[in-house]
Amino acid sequence: MGGSQQNLFAGRSWPNFPIRLLVPTNPLERALDQVHQLKTQFGPRQARQIELLLKRVARLQIEEPNLLIRLHELLLFIRAYPHNSKVLKLSESILRTIPERISKLLEAEVDLVTLEHPELSGMAGMSVTDTFSFPIVSWLQKREPSRLSVFWDWFEDENRIGETWPRFIPLLQEDTFVEANIPFRKWLRNARGKTAEVEWLMKRFSGMGASEPEKAELYNSQKLYVQWRYSYRDSRTGMRGPVRKLFFHDAPLIQRRDVRLTEEFSKPTVDLNKLSFAEGQRAIDDALRASTVRYRELYGFTNADFGSVSQTSLGRGVELVLFTLPPDRRLPLRAYHAVMIYKNGVPIGYFEGLSLFDRMESGFNLYYTFREGETAWLYARVLHVMRQLTGVSSFALDPYQIGHENEEGIQSGAFWFYRKLGFRSTRDTIRKLSEIEETKISSRTKYRTASATLRKLAEAPMILDLDEGRKGDWDQFQVRNVGLAVQHLMAAKFNGEAQQIREQAVRSIMKLLDLPATIRSNKTFIEFAVVLLLIPDLKRWSDAEKALLSRVILQKCRGDEGRYLRLMQKHARLRDALINLGSSS
Repeated sequence: MGGSQQNLFAGRSWPNFPIRLLVPTNPLERALDQVHQLKTQFGPRQARQIELLLKRVARLQIEEPNLLIRLHELLLFIRAYPHNSKVLKLSESILRTIPERISKLLEAEVDLVTLEHPELSGMAGMSVTDTFSFPIVSWLQKREPSRLSVFWDWFEDENRIGETWPRFIPLLQEDTFVEANIPFRKWLRNARGKTAEVEWLMKRFSGMGASEPEKAELYNSQKLYVQWRYSYRDSRTGMRGPVRKLFFHDAPLIQRRDVRLTEEFSKPTVDLNKLSFAEGQRAIDDALRASTVRYRELYGFTNADFGSVSQTSLGRGVELVLFTLPPDRRLPLRAYHAVMIYKNGVPIGYFEGLSLFDRMESGFNLYYTFREGETAWLYARVLHVMRQLTGVSSFALDPYQIGHENEEGIQSGAFWFYRKLGFRSTRDTIRKLSEIEETKISSRTKYRTASATLRKLAEAPMILDLDEGRKGDWDQFQVRNVGLAVQHLMAAKFNGEAQQIREQAVRSIMKLLDLPATIRSNKTFIEFAVVLLLIPDLKRWSDAEKALLSRVILQKCRGDEGRYLRLMQKHARLRDALINLGSSS
């Protein structure tokens, strides 16, 4: 159930996750097994049992990393889904011992490579190392420069540095242009003096006379590994976000069979509270910390607008923090919303929504540790908030989320998770196959869909249509098809020159629509205008349709993306035109 986030970690390959453990052979394993059984069972008796078990676990030593992993993930789940205040405090207390336990394993020369797995990274006492992007390294450098360093052991591409560093280091080209085995680190050491490596390099890149995207492109081309030795509060172990009121579980969790999306969408709207600029900065910091320690980077967190962050409570200890993009970071067509999800202050996942008219491509990612919680209820509530925020009536899923080239999605049966919530495949043959499988499931008590069949079911997107009158409108749509159509036009009529098609688009649309002259250089407008070149009858649109299109463009470029979508949803002719463009391969 993943979104379109970038997985930052590129340095190593990993075994399949989760790690399977053998039959318990010692007291700690047996105690952890009992904790696992009780973590989703709630009531006074279970609370007392789990309290006693945690006290026992706290006294036991850990001699192998797999047991440390189990303990850590169980404690995080219990901290997010606590039975009562005593259990919560106990879980926090034992989590505080994680750095010391890791230190003891390191002293015993135990190999802890398993703890660096992208699904497990971020434990207190460890670090993360990767070719983090320019915005992420810049953000880390501003927050805690003493915890950053270049990790030279994994460095491979000397040619990239040889092309870049002469900008900052005089006479370096005398070495790089004609010699082999360049001692780059020695050159850097002499140039930086007493300044730390990462700090010196980031100052050089930040001071370049170039745009932020150009700086990022040049820095990222180095593929320079940076190690972040994060603090306890920045780790998965100790990271805590907003919580208005702690929620203690004393009854069974809400199961998927108890969730009806139609009922969720009919519930009252939630209050969205806009955060102050300073609160927004802190919220973005929290989201970036939660992602970076997991080797992930989400566009909506890295580029979020400090002044447009909002927060809402869903109940049951769940807080959502919602992010939008500033005008200069927006996508040309789709509106972008990102959501960080907290349960009793613990970051448990995120959501990403990419919307056009009444359709939202929705990416939901609940971190592995928390997938035995109230996943379906949580997902339904998030969709309810997104519908309220944007007015969309169709939610689309990328095939990856349901298992296409995603073995975890196959193993978890992601297709059936969404199907039972009301989603359907956009492909006729897959809908027929799912109906056959549903018949087998209903008639055979122990029947499970084979992995090979799940892979077939995951080959096409799924969609949930809330407006029956428009059902099927978006089934064949992909925004990529619109982009490919633009490239075809550019090749056919503009000799493959991007500058020519952009200039022509701006001239044509500025002449056709009533737009301020200052928008002419706006990058989002330029790309939007290129798309409008594909609409053959645009000149014949009515004055009212052209005026509404102008308002749509201005909201996209300068206003609020939620209002941009609401205006789009009123423009039937523009909607039909873009659906036609995006539904033709």
